[in-house]
Amino acid sequence: MALPKLDTPIYELELPSTGEKVKYRPFLVKEQKNLMIASESEDETEIQNALANLITECTFGEIDPYVVPLFDVEFMFLRIRGKSVGEKIELNVLCPDDNKTRTDITINLEDIDVHMNATHNNEIAVTDNITIFMRYPTLKDMSNVTTDTTDVATIFDLIKRCISEIHDKKTIHNRIDISEKELEEFIDSLPSKIFETLGEFFSSMPKVQHAVKVKNPKTKKTGEVIIEGIQSFFE
Repeated sequence: MALPKLDTPIYELELPSTGEKVKYRPFLVKEQKNLMIASESEDETEIQNALANLITECTFGEIDPYVVPLFDVEFMFLRIRGKSVGEKIELNVLCPDDNKTRTDITINLEDIDVHMNATHNNEIAVTDNITIFMRYPTLKDMSNVTTDTTDVATIFDLIKRCISEIHDKKTIHNRIDISEKELEEFIDSLPSKIFETLGEFFSSMPKVQHAVKVKNPKTKKTGEVIIEGIQSFFE
């Protein structure tokens, strides 16, 4: 006699980048096991592949995690994780008033959203005739790249990966048609101010972020802690 098949609930979310509605389900034991094994290996490629596979499976193949922006992937994972093993998580955070006392807090993953910066712009005007159009980094772009978006080498690498188009008067140069050498020479020739603006594109782009009030158990003072990035929610 065959074992019974379990019904899996289906939920819906909106992709932060587009507002598109996406159906998803909780992850199963096999997917959780693969992610845990990858995490234990501490191999970035294995972790990335396991996370990508989990997102693909739990969205019924509708989402390619290597194509959508990274903040979409992080947002979806938090929602999927919440419906799979519980929405409440405990974190140990540093109290902001003295920067030395730590305390435990409980947050609800359903309360976490993607923070959008009103001044953020993906169009970078180099001159009156030349404009760079940027795209958001994906899971694939972040492989072998440090998460420190203030590091010059990281910014330079991300700029090369995330330039989508370069408009020169009536000519549109698509990234796929630009060689690595041409792109490096173009970036190297940019004014320092423009390079800084390109760096600001990454520092101001949408990100998974949550502000929480924290009361210091020693001083009894309350301050605000900003938690951002998927790793921060599980430390």
